[in-house]
Amino acid sequence: MDSQVSGATAGGVASAPGARTGAASVAGGGGVSVAGTGAGAGTAPAAGPALAPAPGAGSQGPTAPTTPVGPTAPAGPTAPTTPAGPTTPTTPTNPTGQARPAAASRRFGPVALVVAGGLSVQFGSAIAVLLMPRAGALGVVTLRLVLAALVLLLACRPKVRGYSRADWGTAVAFGVAMAGMNILFYQSVDRIPLGAAVTLEVLGPLILSVVASRRLVNLLWAGLALGGVALLSGGGFERLDPLGAGFALAAGAMWAAYIVFSARTGRRFPQADGLALAMAFGAVLSLPFGIAEAGDALLVPSTIGLGLGIALLSSVLPYTLELLALRRLPAPTFAVLMSLEPAIAAGAGFFILHQALSVTDALAIALVIGASIGAVRTQRAAAVA
Repeated sequence: MDSQVSGATAGGVASAPGARTGAASVAGGGGVSVAGTGAGAGTAPAAGPALAPAPGAGSQGPTAPTTPVGPTAPAGPTAPTTPAGPTTPTTPTNPTGQARPAAASRRFGPVALVVAGGLSVQFGSAIAVLLMPRAGALGVVTLRLVLAALVLLLACRPKVRGYSRADWGTAVAFGVAMAGMNILFYQSVDRIPLGAAVTLEVLGPLILSVVASRRLVNLLWAGLALGGVALLSGGGFERLDPLGAGFALAAGAMWAAYIVFSARTGRRFPQADGLALAMAFGAVLSLPFGIAEAGDALLVPSTIGLGLGIALLSSVLPYTLELLALRRLPAPTFAVLMSLEPAIAAGAGFFILHQALSVTDALAIALVIGASIGAVRTQRAAAVA
């Protein structure tokens, strides 16, 4: 859509140069002389010399000089002012008609990036669960982060000079949040269903949105989300593995930190350079855990191939899309949009892992999604006001 908008703008500019130069020539002092090179201006100088000899030519000198009143009559020189016609190029107001589609693309573009990132990361996570029997949860995390870091470093080739200590601190914090979020989340999905894990994890971004917005109405949405979580747990976490649920909640806290530092990294580093550097830090941090759990299994070609697919689906593509979205979306709005992921995760768990949902589970996820939508609409209304 951005290409269409830029194409439309380019078309408008292409039609404007002639008009704009015309308008500039009229506005400028010397521009009238340029416009005077036209036919209308050319006839006026010819008329002046023809009338000037007339006074001295006839013996009726006294009366003849009165005729030079005629030269004042050639208001023709005022005719060159008619080239004010070039003001008609104000019609290039048509290109401004593209403003609404452009504004719409800027408004909905980031939302589409977030949704696409959610689809990618949740289906990648479902595939990661299938790989866990081979490499373990920590081994899968290591494969995902190490391979994703290699892909991003080769694609972005980020420079390492010219950054301040604060820039590097932000990138390191982003990498720590990324590694911690993944380690905790994969420990969770190794113990409880994917949809339930993401529903618990999403409480971190939702709480962030409530705290950041400081609007009382968002407490309603937070309460609705908590109701969904309580329903999911059945009034307690007895039907879910308590350790798995705890890992999911801790992953949610790291997710909130990830959102904050992802936005800061996107502002401090160009393009995806900050993401590549942060991913490298996260990979180094996870490497000892993966080697300790998986050992030589990390070097099996088929395992590496699946790990590469997981890295692309769960890290490279979604993190890049989210980083781009965060440059155009406020962190609170991004946080609540991420609350839609429980439904995506439930779908991925159903289609790939055959994890069926009960009616109660579906209702619980629907409550969390409803809270997300309500928070988004509240923040948009606040932004408009």
